[in-house]
Amino acid sequence: MLEAAARGATQRSDSAPKPVAIVDIGSNSVRLVAYQALARALTPIFNEKAMCGLGKGVVTTGRLPDEGVDRAMKALRRYRALCETMGVDDIEVIATAAVRGAKNGDVFLDAARDAIQRDISLLSGRREAELSALGVISAIHEPDGVVGDLGGGSLELIDVHKEALGKGITLPLGGLALMDASRRSMREATRIARKAIADAKPLDHLKGRTFYAVGGTWRSLAKLHMRQRNYALGVMHHYRIQTSEAADFAELVEHIDSEALEDIDFVSAARRPLLAYGAIVLDEIIRRAKPREIVISAAGVREGMLYERLSSAERRVDPLLAATRELEVTFARAPGYGDDLIDWTDAYMEKSGIDETDEERRLRHAACLLSDIAWRAHPEYRAQRAMNIVTQGPFVAIDHPGRAFLSLAIVFRHEGLDGVEGLSDLRTLLTTRLFARARILGALMRVAYLLSASMPGVLPRTRLRVCDRAATLTLPAAYADLASERVLNRLKALGKLMGADAQIEVAP
Repeated sequence: MLEAAARGATQRSDSAPKPVAIVDIGSNSVRLVAYQALARALTPIFNEKAMCGLGKGVVTTGRLPDEGVDRAMKALRRYRALCETMGVDDIEVIATAAVRGAKNGDVFLDAARDAIQRDISLLSGRREAELSALGVISAIHEPDGVVGDLGGGSLELIDVHKEALGKGITLPLGGLALMDASRRSMREATRIARKAIADAKPLDHLKGRTFYAVGGTWRSLAKLHMRQRNYALGVMHHYRIQTSEAADFAELVEHIDSEALEDIDFVSAARRPLLAYGAIVLDEIIRRAKPREIVISAAGVREGMLYERLSSAERRVDPLLAATRELEVTFARAPGYGDDLIDWTDAYMEKSGIDETDEERRLRHAACLLSDIAWRAHPEYRAQRAMNIVTQGPFVAIDHPGRAFLSLAIVFRHEGLDGVEGLSDLRTLLTTRLFARARILGALMRVAYLLSASMPGVLPRTRLRVCDRAATLTLPAAYADLASERVLNRLKALGKLMGADAQIEVAP
C-alpha cells in the first residue's frame, strides 16, 4: 500500500513542481536552502550559507554584534534576490537562539524582515527541538533515541521513537555561547556543560539507544573522523560512530589545537574554533547517557519544517523509494520497468524460499528502481556511473551499509557476479548475508534485462522460480523467441548461487 502511495506521490509531484525555500537565521550562520518541491524526498536545488556569527558575544554583552548584523543583512538581501531569480515564492524564514536571547533581537528582526521581505518566525527552544526531531524522522528510517541539535547559541535535546516525540528542552551550550560563557577556558567549558547536561531529562533513557547528532559543528567533527579512517563513503548523513570511539575522538579534539588536527583543511576556518566546544558537549552527553552509538543526521530544523507541512499520507511514503523512483523517471530508458522488476523479484524471493527482512526488501526494491539509470553512459562506464549516483546521491532513510548494498547490486547487474574489483572498501561495510543478497539480486537483474531489454510489460508474463534444485524460467508461447544461450548462461549464473541447475521452458 505504501509503495502504491509512493508511485502516486511521484506522479503528483512531477505534474507541477513548485520550489520551496527555507532561510535559517542561526547563531553562527545564515543559510538559504531551496528545494525543487515540497515532497517526501527533498531535492535541494540551491544551498548557501554566510558565516555571520550573530551569537558571538551575546552571552556576555546581551547584544547581537554589529559586524554580524551587517553580514546577516547582506546575506538576507542576497537570498531575497536569489529566490526571485529562481522563481521561489514559497519561502519560510526562521530565527533561533542568538536572536531570541539578545536585547536588540526585536530591532534586528524588524531590519531582517525588511531585508528579506518576508515574515520571520522566532522559534522557541522547545519548538526548535521539535522541528529538529521531525527532520530526523523525515530522513532516518524508524529512529529510536535522542536528537541533539547543536547550534552556535544552544543545544536542543528531544526523545524520538519512530514518529513519536518526547518533550524537548534547550540548553545554552551552543559553540559560541559556551565559548563566551567559559571565556575560552576548556576546563570551565567542561564544567558548564557537565552541570547543564546532568539535569537534561531527555537523556535519562538514552542508554543503549542512538544519539542523533544534528548541526554543523558535529558534522565537521564527523567529517574529520571519517577522513582519518579513510572511510569508504563520503556521505555524511547516517555516518555511524560507536560510542567508545566517539568519546576517544572527542577527547582528542578537546585537548589539541584544531589547526594541528589531521585533515583540518576540510573544515571551514569559521567552524574550527568551535570544534573543541562541540567535542566537550558530545563527550559529556556520552558520559552522562551512555548511548549505543552516535549517528550523524544532515536533516534538522529546515527539513522538519517541510516534513510538518506534508499530509499524513505523504509522510507515510518511504523517502528512499520516492527518491529512487524519481531517478528512474528521470534517467531510465522506460520508466515503469523498475516496478515490473520489483514485482518479478518479489515473486522469485517468495517462491524460492529465501528469507528476507523488511529492510532487505526495501533495499531490493530501491535497487530495482535504480537498475537502468545509467543506460545512456558508454557500456564500459555504466556500472561506474550508476555507482556514483548511488554512493553520492542525496538519499535519506538509508544507512551506509544500505548504500553499499545498492552500489554493489548495480555493479553486479552491469559487470557480472565477479565485478567487484576495486570495491573492497564498500564490501567491508556489508555483512556476509547482505553481500550474498546483493549478488543474488545482481544475477536476477542480469536475467531480467536480457529478457525485457528493460522495457515494461514483459516480465509480468514470465515466471522464474527455484524448486527441487532447479532454477526454471518459464516463458509464454508468445515470448518463446526470447529464449537464447545468453539468457540461459545468465540463468545458470543465478542457479550456481542457489545451488541449482538452470532451465528454460515454454508454457503451452
